[in-house]
Amino acid sequence: MLKSLGAVVKNRGVVSASLFLMCQSAFAAADVVLKSSDFVGISFWLISMALVASTAFFFLERDRVAGKWKTSLTVSGLVTLIAAVHYFYMRDVWVLTGSTPTVYRYIDWLITVPLLMIEFYLILAAIAKVPNGVFWRLMIGTLVMLVGGYVGEAGYISALPAFIIGMLGWAYILWEIFAGEASKINATQAPQNVQSAFSLMRWIVTIGWAIYPIGYYFGYLTGADPTESMKALNIVYNLADVLNKIAFGVIIWSVAVSESQKS
Repeated sequence: MLKSLGAVVKNRGVVSASLFLMCQSAFAAADVVLKSSDFVGISFWLISMALVASTAFFFLERDRVAGKWKTSLTVSGLVTLIAAVHYFYMRDVWVLTGSTPTVYRYIDWLITVPLLMIEFYLILAAIAKVPNGVFWRLMIGTLVMLVGGYVGEAGYISALPAFIIGMLGWAYILWEIFAGEASKINATQAPQNVQSAFSLMRWIVTIGWAIYPIGYYFGYLTGADPTESMKALNIVYNLADVLNKIAFGVIIWSVAVSESQKS
């Protein structure tokens, strides 16, 4: 009983510390006024608050799951925590300058996207022995995708070659989770609800992540007015993060709770 109470107190302490850090970031630019007509800024605000709520939820829900699933929920909470902090800064950059916060967004993705890929490895590792090669193939694909996107958006190379590099990295990830070793382990060794969660997660990586190259295409490759393109690009990216970070974590939470209840 005392051990369980200690775990609850510890988890709530983690949540409180996380919320404090995010609140400090929220007031980084207290003189910033959000206009009611700034729909991009509004989308930054809405999603930053959703990420804060998700962080608290994932950390507190660790108490409901078996030990082997706690790491997965911790990683989900870290993804939304890191994203929330970056969203506060991205929101302020947009509201103050009206410019795309490319650097902050890619710093966020450089940390959170590999963590999302690790989740595939973690949910399989909770039910089977998974070779390290699965982990490293997912990491390589992720880094190629992110580096390709960044060098194009930051203007280091032309947008089209960068777009192709990023797409190749994404395709490599899709191959691993649909036809590679990760997919085979899931199909042959995972229980039904883990298979279902794995399937939903990989469809998020397929459909949800497709939003990013679509946004990149309309933002950089159509020749449209740069100001309007940047507005559309940021709204698309912001909405995509709801699906790809929050919904992704909710799927993991669902399978972790259901598997723990069987124990």
